[in-house]
Amino acid sequence: MIELRDIHRTYRIGESSVHALRGVSLTIGQGEFIAIMGASGSGKSTLMHILGMLDKPDSGEYRLLGRDVRNLPEDELATLRNNVAGFVFQQFHLLKRMSLVDNVRLPHIYSGERGDCRAGAMERLTMVGLGERAMNTPNQLSGGQQQRVAIARALVRDPMIVFADEPTGNLDSHTSAEIMRILQELHREGRTIIMVTHEQDIAAYAERVITMSDGKIVRDERTPAAEHRTPVAQAAPDIASSVSGWGNGRFAGFVTQALQSIMANKVRSFLSVLGILVGVASVIAMMALGRGAQVSMEEQLTSLGSNLLSVRGGSSTFRGAAQGAGSVTRFTFRDVERIAALKGQVSHAAGVVSGSAQLVYGSANWSTTLEGVGMDYGIMRSMLPDVGRWFTDAELKRREKVAIVGVSVVKELFGTGVNPVGKTIRINRINFTIIGIAPAKGFTGHRDADDVVLIPVTTAMYRVLGKDYLDRIYVEASAPSVIDRAIEEIDRVIRRAHRLDEDDESFSIRDMTEIQEMLSSTTRTMSMLLGSIAAISLLVGGIGIMNIMLVSVTERTREIGLRKAIGAREGDIMLQFLVEAVGMTLTGGLIGILAGIGVAWGLSVFAGWSVQTSLYSVLLATGFSVLTGLCFGLWPAKKAAALKPVEALRYE
Repeated sequence: MIELRDIHRTYRIGESSVHALRGVSLTIGQGEFIAIMGASGSGKSTLMHILGMLDKPDSGEYRLLGRDVRNLPEDELATLRNNVAGFVFQQFHLLKRMSLVDNVRLPHIYSGERGDCRAGAMERLTMVGLGERAMNTPNQLSGGQQQRVAIARALVRDPMIVFADEPTGNLDSHTSAEIMRILQELHREGRTIIMVTHEQDIAAYAERVITMSDGKIVRDERTPAAEHRTPVAQAAPDIASSVSGWGNGRFAGFVTQALQSIMANKVRSFLSVLGILVGVASVIAMMALGRGAQVSMEEQLTSLGSNLLSVRGGSSTFRGAAQGAGSVTRFTFRDVERIAALKGQVSHAAGVVSGSAQLVYGSANWSTTLEGVGMDYGIMRSMLPDVGRWFTDAELKRREKVAIVGVSVVKELFGTGVNPVGKTIRINRINFTIIGIAPAKGFTGHRDADDVVLIPVTTAMYRVLGKDYLDRIYVEASAPSVIDRAIEEIDRVIRRAHRLDEDDESFSIRDMTEIQEMLSSTTRTMSMLLGSIAAISLLVGGIGIMNIMLVSVTERTREIGLRKAIGAREGDIMLQFLVEAVGMTLTGGLIGILAGIGVAWGLSVFAGWSVQTSLYSVLLATGFSVLTGLCFGLWPAKKAAALKPVEALRYE
């Protein structure tokens, strides 16, 4: 059943090497009861860990039921441990926060099978004489009773091999005899028992004793007990089918385990989520405050006028909500001419196309926004260069390769103190001559308005962007008093030219563009300021969650080793810790939502401020709380998942 050939295992301790196994070869038949003995440091525990697939040899061959398992991925080894092996440890490794029945059924969580396996766990507890104590916790039991629970847990998946590491090392002689009686019963059922012990009287229960010294097997002999045994065959599991997928039992088990862990440390968990709670409440309250301020500013600006109109393809929007749907109208230069011909309502009109551009000058390069603009654009948008000049009508008609650059582009390509006028740059691999520098505009919201390059609209369409239509048309009304009339006339001209129905929403006309941009910029700046303050709270809360999870990983290192020993994969461990982190942050987020709404209501009632709590802010805050749990729980989860089973079990 098990065959080892020339197994070597070396450990690094500081700068020195410890040769735990030196060329061990061993064959174990099905149904054997083997005791491995030896002095401390002889390699007996290392041999059992390799046999139990808790550790991997450096070299040699390990075959289980004819299959080489030495180089299997860790996840497949975990699944094999879950289906083939059962472990009984000297330190019991029971989870104190869980009942006995939950401890016993723990391996079932990682099996991926349906059901909660409570009936099977109760059957095993009854078998070891603890059925009536199923709802007790481990700290309510004696050492011998805890070891019997560990045996019940080892048997719940009906393994063909039971590995016992010093199963009586912490027990008195009477209790030791009870534990060995149970192991003998399992042996008589046909199970293979591999036991590590240093006691001769315990080894006498086995039918075969292997003695080790300095990492080698020095003696392998049969005991008198072997002569009286009647072999009982046990069906071997299908190893190939045992490497299963998730099934339906895993995630629910992880959620239950996470809740138990959180509830086991209530005060610490509450302090962990406090930062998330404050952050989420801050996000909701401050977004409500920012939205209320925006509404107030919009109301105050309704009396102001602006001559600038923007004609764009697509449906119109009002406060971010689309007012209609349909195809997008494609504007042409003929549309610009028709609009410009509206004398009395329109003083200027210019078509615009936009795209991205890669600029290169010498060894410097820069990605920026490219706008192809018409002749009147500079006047309408106050973009006439302070240094250099604007495009000429002839350059526009001939599609000349000339450009006006923003001050941010000048800084990135030429540095400071350099006049770029007259120099040649490459725009999307095409040479252009700089003829002017656009006036500085500063930031408009999150966008740098000076990070732009302007070229003739005809050049942009036919030489750079490959478009045969205009993205939008800017129109300057003759006076504020004729804006409404201008909008009506522009709407009529476009619908007639493109044969559009009255209810067709394939284009939109917007007024007060500059004021709206100023409003949006101011509101965004305020929202960013308020959001930054709230984000700091979320960040602090996330760091708190991460610290707690890192502490939890350290505190629960042995628990992680146990879970891996009974079949948990790396993904299982990682997901369980992520579920705990997200569970804490989501709990803090839900409480924070209620607190944030309450704070916003208090500001409205007691301070008289204009606030508007939106569903968007609630969803955003909830999403951020979950995202915080994922991001800050990821590192501790990965750290836990990366632990090796044997090293985690030995952790002090």
